Amino acid sequence: MRQISTEKISQAVRDLAIRANVELGEDVILAFEAAMEREESPTGREILKRLIENAKIAREQRIPMCQDTGFAVVFVELGQDVHITGGSLRDAITEGVRRGYEEGYLRKSICHCITRKNTGDNTPPVIHFDIVPGDRLRIIFAPKGGGSENMSRVTMLTPAVGIEGIRDFVVQRVKESGSNPCPPTIVGVGIGGTMEQAAILAKKALLRPLGSENPDEELRKLEKDWLERINRLGIGPQGLGGRITSLAVHINMMPCHIASLPVAVNIQCHAARHKEIEL
Repeated sequence: MRQISTEKISQAVRDLAIRANVELGEDVILAFEAAMEREESPTGREILKRLIENAKIAREQRIPMCQDTGFAVVFVELGQDVHITGGSLRDAITEGVRRGYEEGYLRKSICHCITRKNTGDNTPPVIHFDIVPGDRLRIIFAPKGGGSENMSRVTMLTPAVGIEGIRDFVVQRVKESGSNPCPPTIVGVGIGGTMEQAAILAKKALLRPLGSENPDEELRKLEKDWLERINRLGIGPQGLGGRITSLAVHINMMPCHIASLPVAVNIQCHAARHKEIEL
């Protein structure tokens, strides 16, 4: 049995919150560079160039790459042989978020749904827990901006629409989103499960590194096809026209009920931020 203290967890989450907001992943930078080679619009190429420069400045000066430093979304894989000492795991993560957003001078964007009063410290976070074998604790911190999250949707399709119906829903969602999610985007798609599970599948799909292949051959083909269709929409970087509307489509799928076909689209803006640690 491995013991991990709540203080160690809080400090780790605090560091992840700051790093995620100031250090854009190398996979995203490489995707920007590859996109510049394919983008035919001069304005689109200039935007991609500025995004690369922006990421460099953010890393070097330790300032957020975007003013919307996001809802704190945390994915936790808790080994079944881990014992948390000193208090609650949820409370420890929440404290880490509070410290990170205060000490990192990150914008606090979380408010009461009705009164709109700000909570003042970007808490509470959204936390997804998975119990897994082993004696390790893995934490993935993924700040999610409001502009891209607002463009995400879940629907319950009829099974009769088939794969074409799913494809049409995904492409139409990107088309209707237009410039709102700050393209070039990553499109996370969750298929199957139940209504809420499809949404989680879609969000988890955004954590997959850009440039990596889907291990499922069928889904790999769909990702390529749907990305090509999306990039024929002409929305382009920041919605100002061009070939590169999205950098990738990532799909997760699981079985569903015989009467249902849940589909979720979770759109990620160009600031595809997530950092992780294993304790």
